[in-house]
Amino acid sequence: MTWILFTFLAAFSQSWRNAFQSRLSRHLNVAGTTLSRFICASPLALIYLLILYKIHPVAIPSFSGQAIFNLCAAASMQILATGLMVVLFKQKNFAIGVGLAKSEAIMAAIIGMLFFGTTLSSLGWIGVLVGTIAVFFLSCPHGVRSLSPKTALLGIACGTSFSLCSLWIRESSLSLHLPFPYSAAWVLFLIISLQTLILLTYLIIFDRNTLKIMYQKKGLVVLASIASCIGSLGWFSAMSLQTVPYVKTLGQVEIFFTMLISYFWLKEPIKRKDIMAFILVAIAAILVMWQ
Repeated sequence: MTWILFTFLAAFSQSWRNAFQSRLSRHLNVAGTTLSRFICASPLALIYLLILYKIHPVAIPSFSGQAIFNLCAAASMQILATGLMVVLFKQKNFAIGVGLAKSEAIMAAIIGMLFFGTTLSSLGWIGVLVGTIAVFFLSCPHGVRSLSPKTALLGIACGTSFSLCSLWIRESSLSLHLPFPYSAAWVLFLIISLQTLILLTYLIIFDRNTLKIMYQKKGLVVLASIASCIGSLGWFSAMSLQTVPYVKTLGQVEIFFTMLISYFWLKEPIKRKDIMAFILVAIAAILVMWQ
């Protein structure tokens, strides 16, 4: 059940990363806030990879054309998904933005079944659906009418992008033909490095002022990157061991951490429906762990 521990680590770290990025989004544009997730994470991912090889060396992976495609697709989709998440922060409050993005579990189940050969048990499907209902409660605190069409579309697009990213991450890890955790560590390092290179090149060419603002907010940037790296390590490792819909459904326990951060750090109120959403997430988590 190692994947469960990695998923809890990922959910806890991601809740803090989202909180730091929510603060940064008040000062940075979408590209700058997205880059803050990756810019300091590559060295940490490399250190983790080197430590693994120091403890027990294994073969260096060979990269087929399919593996390279999976890595590039996952990196690009995560950039898009993170950018959409930042836009969501500007649409509604912090907790609702995260709640909308959590639609990735049901999207990963559907897309995975149709295009990636993912299979779920009956109990697993029930868990995913219960988690989706929890997301609905969290995303619509005052009913469906309170959710604007623009925010709803952004949430669905964000969840779909994250689900595609996760599915390609799992495919990337499996395509390297290395034992765990080396496959996950290689994918972590390569994807984060590629994302950093893409975004940094874009900002150097088109928007150097954003880099100056990032330097002024370097404390939050470093915290966001560290939390992101730890979170990605958890997600990538869990998805190397278990199918994506189960990992993402269990990962919805992030909602609990997010509510606490929203209340104590961002000073946003917790509503009755938020508590109902957490109860449903707990039920969904139990179902996917026992499937």
